[in-house]
Amino acid sequence: MRIIFYGTSHGVPEPHRRCSSYILEVGGRYYLIDMGACVTEELRRRGIPMEAVRLAICTHPHGDHTDGLIQFADLVNWYFKQADPLILLPDAAMIEPLKTWITLSDNGKPPREGLRISAFGAGVAYEDELLRLTAIPTRHCKHSYAFLIEAEGRRVLFTGDLRHPTDDFPQVAFETELDLIVCELAHFSPDDCVPVFGKTKAKRILHSHINDNRWAAALHGQLQQPHPYEYGAAFDGLELEL
Repeated sequence: MRIIFYGTSHGVPEPHRRCSSYILEVGGRYYLIDMGACVTEELRRRGIPMEAVRLAICTHPHGDHTDGLIQFADLVNWYFKQADPLILLPDAAMIEPLKTWITLSDNGKPPREGLRISAFGAGVAYEDELLRLTAIPTRHCKHSYAFLIEAEGRRVLFTGDLRHPTDDFPQVAFETELDLIVCELAHFSPDDCVPVFGKTKAKRILHSHINDNRWAAALHGQLQQPHPYEYGAAFDGLELEL
């Protein structure tokens, strides 16, 4: 499994960080987790065929996790017609507005037959022969989820946005061995996270969705300390092989 950290910023893009966007590669297939930035442009830049994208899914409806989805859905609808990704939304109420946007942007033509847009809830939201994605509800907003990704014998937890690590950190992290946790750092300090991290069964923990303006000093301090797991911060363009 390879993870490309395309966007690692908090709710606003910064000069050195795009909004939350991740590309997973498993067995030559691609899965898009959160689309706060225009991930389609990165796929094109890297020469990744749109036909190789199997899934586009967002942890919750906020724009810094979904704005790039409009461009992706629009291009898959009218240009990359051989592509057949499943677009999964965290709230069924988002489906018709997305379809309406596509219609209006294509001179009134409804979305092409075969364009798959659906919603997911708690539990196994997606599974194919390469990857399983389980959605775990969090308390950040009405329809917010963490994602447990299982592929190639590896387990990765994307926390998505949380209310607070002591409030809704996914229980699976304390019960199951994880190769990696990708934890947001927009809404609370790393000093709040570390006591919780120490109770997990994670081999490695990386912060993403980082608010440098609020937590840079605290993060620098924590990164200088010893931890029973590999601890770090992601950045735009980081590629990680598991």
